[in-house]
Amino acid sequence: MGNVAIAIKNVSMMFNLSRDKGMGLKEYVVKAIKRQLHYDEFWALQDVDVEIVKGEVVGILGLNGSGKSTLLKLVAGVFKPTKGSVTVHGSISPLLELGAGFDPEFSARENIYMNGAMFGHPPAHMDALYKEIIDFSELWDFEDVPMKNFSSGMFARLGFAVATQVDPDILIIDEILGVGDHLFLKKCNERMNAMLSQGTTVLMVSHTIESIKNMCTRAVLLDKGKVISVGDTEDVCRKYEQGAYLNG
Repeated sequence: MGNVAIAIKNVSMMFNLSRDKGMGLKEYVVKAIKRQLHYDEFWALQDVDVEIVKGEVVGILGLNGSGKSTLLKLVAGVFKPTKGSVTVHGSISPLLELGAGFDPEFSARENIYMNGAMFGHPPAHMDALYKEIIDFSELWDFEDVPMKNFSSGMFARLGFAVATQVDPDILIIDEILGVGDHLFLKKCNERMNAMLSQGTTVLMVSHTIESIKNMCTRAVLLDKGKVISVGDTEDVCRKYEQGAYLNG
């Protein structure tokens, strides 16, 4: 077990979805106090059992609503599973949502140091990384501009630069590589390849099948919260593209 980076054991995740739609705030509060709100159980994941070895790049495939992002958030520690366990060995850097972890009222400079603190890095450590982060994100003209004025591409560039520059053992990516121009994506791929050569473990979601094929050593296919297939990237991608599992 010494080479295991992420162990997902019999994991299920349930959310309560309100049946009471379209009511005003006052009505909602009254019903909540009287315990008259009605919920439906929704199982986003069911009995997921996957083990990821250190240094692997594993892609997660599935249609919208299949549970991909929920699984990443469980691994990142954003959610706790309803059932089962998620064990992570090593430091983790999540790129889960565009701009997650950034305060839009603060500048790029301030957010870099705040994110560093979130990863457990003191200001002196971030001082040494700052130039490389701004260089990579190409934001020298905007380093002291509040991030609420940034475009989605600028958010993506800074988020990727910070998350990858702090040198995590495990990198989690949810569609972040789908944002940006082709030159930035080329830089991202080069950075990812450098991290992989150093043994970084990557767990990623992408709707771009070519990204999964080009970057991943293994893949996981999810459908309605259940694992359909785990294994060789080409085999799993083929099942996803053929879609035969949808008729099961």
